[in-house]
Amino acid sequence: MLHIFVCEDDDAQRKNVVQTIHNTVMMEELDMQLVLDTADPYELLEAVKTSQNTGIYFLDIDLNCDMNGMKLAQQIRKFDPRCFIIFITAHSELSYMTFQYRVEAMDFVLKDNPAEAKVKIRECLLHAWERHTLQTNKVRKTYTIEIGERKISVDYQDILFFETSSNIHKVVLHAKDRQIEFTGTMKDLENTLDDSFVRCHRSFLANRNNIKEVDTKNRIIYFVNGESCLMSTRMMKGI
Repeated sequence: MLHIFVCEDDDAQRKNVVQTIHNTVMMEELDMQLVLDTADPYELLEAVKTSQNTGIYFLDIDLNCDMNGMKLAQQIRKFDPRCFIIFITAHSELSYMTFQYRVEAMDFVLKDNPAEAKVKIRECLLHAWERHTLQTNKVRKTYTIEIGERKISVDYQDILFFETSSNIHKVVLHAKDRQIEFTGTMKDLENTLDDSFVRCHRSFLANRNNIKEVDTKNRIIYFVNGESCLMSTRMMKGI
């Protein structure tokens, strides 16, 4: 999941940017979340320091503060080097400063045309999602789920286990921070996933790398976040 941050000192303009982001994420069914919108660059920087997700940052250049948007972007890069930075500004001539500050901006959104700005923000979100998906697939293995028009990529390292759902022809993915139900079968998953995953029960497929403890007496597998699943006697040897 991508996290979105907005830093804009004008309340009305910030509200418009946030509304456009919400509408785009909802309509395009993007796996993104608006984490913070603020007028204070220092508040945003503190949030970035604790974030574990790649971010998309919409930053005003002139923040009426001792830290402008360029300096803020510079600091963000130290904590989130793979992030996507988009500047929101009324001064297109300042684009050259991105080279001076070495912040590698993805794009500029001009404030003086609200209709065009909405289109630009939407394009930036879609482009960031496309690039993030490509980067993630190159760096580490992911499992991609399709739900309608929506695509959700979950890192193998974050998956605990898969469980047969009570809903017919459905499977539930248990990740470290969420659960996702989607159309599928255990057989299809076994043929798709790598050998990190092992069938431990007819209703469960476990990720070996996230197993914390195996209770052979009660036939229960415990995972790193405290969740558990059943293990059959027949499949115990594979674990």
